[in-house]
Amino acid sequence: MIIPIRCFSCGKPIGHLWESFKQRVEDGENSKKVLDELELERFCCRSVFLGQTDLAELIGKFKKS
Repeated sequence: MIIPIRCFSCGKPIGHLWESFKQRVEDGENSKKVLDELELERFCCRSVFLGQTDLAELIGKFKKS
């Protein structure tokens, strides 16, 4: 839901790369190519980006009780 500032495993700063990754993938680019160009080489960093789903809109529909 929220991209971490640093990778959980290796500690590399990755939070600043999320918006450009998301935009480029939505524009139709291959996610592997985008990750390579953003210099995300480790599997742990790549998994954070590839495993991310935006749930903010879905969660916003529920009321607080």
